[in-house]
Amino acid sequence: MPSSVETLEFQAETRQLLRLVIHSIYSNKDIFLRELISNASDALDKLRLESLTGSLAEVDTNDLHISLEVDRDACTLTVRDNGIGMTRDDLVELIGTIAKSGTASLLEKIKESKDAATTESLIGQFGVGFYSAFMVADKVTVHTRRAGTDSGTRWESDGEGSYTIQAANDLPVGTLVTLHLKPADSEDGLADYLSESKIRQIVKRYSDFIRWPIRMATDRTDADGESTSALDTLNSMKALWARPRSEVTEDEYNEFYQQISHDWLPPADTIHMRAEGTFEYEALLFIPEQAPFNLYSRESKSGVQLYVKRVFIMDDCEALMPHYLRFVKGVVDAHDLSLNVSRELLQHDRQIQGVRRRLVKKVLGALKDMQTKDTERYTKVWAQFGRALKEGLLEDTDNTEALLELMSAASTHNQEKTTTLREYVERMKEGQDTIYYLTGETRAMVENSPHMEAFAAKGYEVLILTDPIDEVWVDQVPAFDGHRLQSIAKGQVDLDESADGETETEADKAQREQDFAALLPWLTTTLANHVKQVRLSSRLTTSAACIVGDAHDVTPTLEKMYRAMGQQMPSVKRILELNPTHPLITALRTAHHADAKAPTLTEIAELIYGSALLAEGGDLPAPARFTRLLTDHLTRTL
Repeated sequence: MPSSVETLEFQAETRQLLRLVIHSIYSNKDIFLRELISNASDALDKLRLESLTGSLAEVDTNDLHISLEVDRDACTLTVRDNGIGMTRDDLVELIGTIAKSGTASLLEKIKESKDAATTESLIGQFGVGFYSAFMVADKVTVHTRRAGTDSGTRWESDGEGSYTIQAANDLPVGTLVTLHLKPADSEDGLADYLSESKIRQIVKRYSDFIRWPIRMATDRTDADGESTSALDTLNSMKALWARPRSEVTEDEYNEFYQQISHDWLPPADTIHMRAEGTFEYEALLFIPEQAPFNLYSRESKSGVQLYVKRVFIMDDCEALMPHYLRFVKGVVDAHDLSLNVSRELLQHDRQIQGVRRRLVKKVLGALKDMQTKDTERYTKVWAQFGRALKEGLLEDTDNTEALLELMSAASTHNQEKTTTLREYVERMKEGQDTIYYLTGETRAMVENSPHMEAFAAKGYEVLILTDPIDEVWVDQVPAFDGHRLQSIAKGQVDLDESADGETETEADKAQREQDFAALLPWLTTTLANHVKQVRLSSRLTTSAACIVGDAHDVTPTLEKMYRAMGQQMPSVKRILELNPTHPLITALRTAHHADAKAPTLTEIAELIYGSALLAEGGDLPAPARFTRLLTDHLTRTL
């Protein structure tokens, strides 16, 4: 005799919630299969655990699996597992009332929510993913039998307000969820979920690393044209991060990296870690050998994927890795997050922020180990990702020291090799307490800058910084290991030596200032439209003049960058420094002393200023006038 069918009404609050889930919560309907497979995986995990620790030792767990069954005639898709199963009371408690203890609270939060993304994340917190099945199905039927019991239960609902439940005999242990699918409708986001290719696509994206095999019968045509059916396993189950590192080969790491990164080269380094305690997770991260083509474009995103218990949640999880480490590829598998956690929630989750901090330290630590143990490989990695790492000096103040330790830059010490800040400090001259640098567009331009002359003559090493971001981070980082960073093109530079290496006395300085006491104020007034001061220089040996900025002035290059980004920048007047030993400057002083009102002096002042601008790669304010003045003066000398 068939068992009696009992019809039960959903609670009023539950009906409201169910309508939200079906009609307006999930933006991507494909995730219904992810939810059902995840539930099936949990059931298999529970059966496996109870067979080892509980009262179900007699249950056969040799072939735990998930099956997907397609019936095109009936238009049904069935997700079957041979896991722990459910009793009648379990069905009513877990499915029939939809997380009843939190339903009222959830509805209240949904009413307060302003956008669909937040609402979807709230749904996930209360564990109602099963009901996503009603987005794609007109009716859902569940057959289930709990391991250790003799009878099973049948549950069915159309999602409108009630469900039926009845006893069912002759059921195997486990659960069958059968979806009576709605017709495919591309405008409503309903795909053909009976299509083998679509099912494979969803499983590959969301459930590829589920530890249990996901099987489906597929039709194949052999060489003779005969149609046969074969049972295929759709997922790889190769969650390398869940295995001990000692059990994973280098080839497996490389294969997995190439799979998630689409990079044909092996990674430069692999980071495999596991964290246990209040928040458990595993992470498998890779530092690539070569930068992707779009690393520095606006569209570039984080390369870390988020999983929850081997179920794919999202690509490009920005909450797990700062933007400056966007080149790091890999996965993080958290054990205690909801499947439907949103990006917004992750950004404010304390546990996720803790995971992020540990991941960053691991990556920076791995780079430091590479720098120490394999300098050649690190040099290649820095060449690819150094610009991105420098962004961290602007974004991540907590790790400034670690990032500075990784810094590698060209230097006047060696034409071929770069140097670290640590190596620079170790080579500093006795008594030197400042790290000198100069920014510019190219190494050649920096090396030929007049600012370099005294430093080269006196043997001071200067860092050559040619990345656009160098113009920014050097102003944000005051020191390294107690040594101040100073641009040789800014502020006063006093190397306490003359060009021939002899120490200059205070009396010598005073005499020099007296000799130029009349010329400097006159030049400052004459060039007032271009400079704010004219003074004598201690950084020049062969050039007549150079232009420098005050210690806190914006550099011309940075000024151009801001303007290119549409930001209004006031023009910054800089300082013209003169070489007091240069024949042109001494001749100008003599001529000014003889006749301060001579008209050619003003023209020579303009030529000196223009030449200094050109020497540093700057733009002349009036190129035509400069050319005419230069031509006239050359003509008069012939």
